[in-house]
Amino acid sequence: MLPEKLQKKLEERQQNMSLRTLPVSKQLIDFSSNDYLGFSGNASIFNATHQYLVDRSFFKNGATGSRLLSGNHYLYDELESKLALFHQSKAAIVYNSGYDANIGFFSAVPQRGDLVFYDEFIHASIRDGIAMSNAKAYKFKHNSIADLENLVERHSATIKDKEATIYVVTESVFSMDGDSSNLKEMALFCKEHKLFFVVDEAHAVGVFGDYGEGLVQQQKLTDLVFARILTFGKALGCHGAAILGSTDLKTFLINFSRSFIYTTALAPHSVATILQSYYFLESKEGKMQQQLLENAVGLFKNEVDKYNLKEYFIPSNSAIQCCLVSGNAKVKSIAKKLEENGFSVKAILSPTVPVGQERLRFCLHAYNTPQEIEKVLTVLHKNLKE
Repeated sequence: MLPEKLQKKLEERQQNMSLRTLPVSKQLIDFSSNDYLGFSGNASIFNATHQYLVDRSFFKNGATGSRLLSGNHYLYDELESKLALFHQSKAAIVYNSGYDANIGFFSAVPQRGDLVFYDEFIHASIRDGIAMSNAKAYKFKHNSIADLENLVERHSATIKDKEATIYVVTESVFSMDGDSSNLKEMALFCKEHKLFFVVDEAHAVGVFGDYGEGLVQQQKLTDLVFARILTFGKALGCHGAAILGSTDLKTFLINFSRSFIYTTALAPHSVATILQSYYFLESKEGKMQQQLLENAVGLFKNEVDKYNLKEYFIPSNSAIQCCLVSGNAKVKSIAKKLEENGFSVKAILSPTVPVGQERLRFCLHAYNTPQEIEKVLTVLHKNLKE
């Protein structure tokens, strides 16, 4: 029996059709996973990881401890050196997950008296990290440089009097909308006002850039960004995350980031899989960005236009395409119809998104065929019009 307060919260979720349950895995056509390039089931990466460990006689199932104790095996050195080189960064530090990286960074780096200005649509893990810090935080309107400028002006006296450090936080691709920030404009604004710019690249790495380097590199902004957070559970198809920045930032995180210090390190196999995913990303076989963005995303958007569905979709050039369907009951009903036709498309409900902005979140992949894309939008069109 749950405490009464907890039971009441569950009942409220049931009443507004937003109670979360763990889905049963079904053999459906994938328009829901973050596996944009299909790396999670790639045999070449799987075999290369196994051979890499065998060649080094590295037969360990677990890390045995945190990286500050017994878990810092030499595979980490090779991976972090590779990440720094690939992403044009001075240093990289690997975390167990994107959530760990974000709470580890934002709970440790902003100090008492500092200010954090963040896009109102940033990921929940960033919000949680900020809430754990001693800094004060304020949100600005989504992708609005003007509103960010208003925040800076409003707090200019505080900044001057207390010598506060200001961190500006955004995502290069937003997970619930699929749209992107004006990174260049925001980066130049931060440079002009001496603000520390932090970008979460979770849904851009592997997708944008000649080899999937992400939007910060594609737009040649690496020198204007204080820290980048990237995850390996999306386009890289494996698990873990990393923070890119200066060598001093890495040293600071090793000493003060609690989600890094007080957790068992990733298993050697996980670290080796990330490394092999990057090697594969650089190979001719792994260069799938054009196939994803032109063939899948481009075709999807053309089909949306053909069926006159553009008014329902949030503008996006990424692999995330969101169709707004107001109301938890209605969006769940259409998701169910898509499932009955063999497609896995997830309904995103309030309170995950604001009430009235519930949506179907289409995640596109390099392996989605033109026939699958046309069929899923045919079914969507039919049910939206009904």
